[in-house]
Amino acid sequence: MQNNNRKALGKGLEQLFNSEQLDFSSFEHEIVTTTPESEVKEINIDEIRSNPYQPRIHFDEIALKELADSIKEHGVFEPIIVKKSIKGYELVAGERRTKASKLAGLDKIPAIVKDFDDQAMMEIALLENIQREDLSPIEEAQAYKNFMIKTNMTQEELAARFGKSRSHITNLLGLLSLPEDVQEDLIKGNISMSHARVLSKLESVDQIKDLNDKIKKEGLSVRSLEDISKDTEVLKRKHTIKIKELPAKHRIYENTLREIIGTKVCVSSNKVTIPFDSDSDLDRIMEILNIEIGE
Repeated sequence: MQNNNRKALGKGLEQLFNSEQLDFSSFEHEIVTTTPESEVKEINIDEIRSNPYQPRIHFDEIALKELADSIKEHGVFEPIIVKKSIKGYELVAGERRTKASKLAGLDKIPAIVKDFDDQAMMEIALLENIQREDLSPIEEAQAYKNFMIKTNMTQEELAARFGKSRSHITNLLGLLSLPEDVQEDLIKGNISMSHARVLSKLESVDQIKDLNDKIKKEGLSVRSLEDISKDTEVLKRKHTIKIKELPAKHRIYENTLREIIGTKVCVSSNKVTIPFDSDSDLDRIMEILNIEIGE
């Protein structure tokens, strides 16, 4: 099924996905330049949902506003790429353009419609962000972890696939062991990636939090942080991330629900989670599930 879907994309894209290392710019350029203008559609922005595998949580509001102002003046120069879902479309590439277009007050946006399987959607979402949009270290780490869970790739295979070093992948995955409040400080820029990497090697949660506070309050340098870590002879964490796989039956249910509902459904911990983008998206999901709420 996966190979058939990719062959349907055309020879250029099939070769791209089958190559050892992927490049998002080549992928997007191939689609845009080989798609006849007659196949570029104007679709309703309200019918578009995020790629269910989109790793980005935080978007730069100032940059979005600047892009929206540009779109108001010049329009959308390059069409977005979407996948047709049961109701509406899922974004494949161009989430910032879509958000900015909506912010600019546009009702429609030029789009190219292509078909992709789940793994391709994951790869594309991760590619666009790590090669073009600068994910936060935590978002990138979580994206790699999720990708490893879904594909059973090793860290070496993942590094080769996305053009990263093995140590880069290992260091990022290590950040996910930090307490949530420390992760949030990294996302907000209160501490640097170098600080966080040193903290992620410490064994004591209390010490991690204490040193994190020192970094913020006293401007503790990375060198000083490393010296403190050595002086106290604290235990180092192992950088191996244990990936807990979904049971095969749950994976089938999850994929089936995603196909039916058209959004990222998660089956884990004896519960089913169905996220939604807006009230209208929730209404769409309720309609698909044939659930009626009395007035």
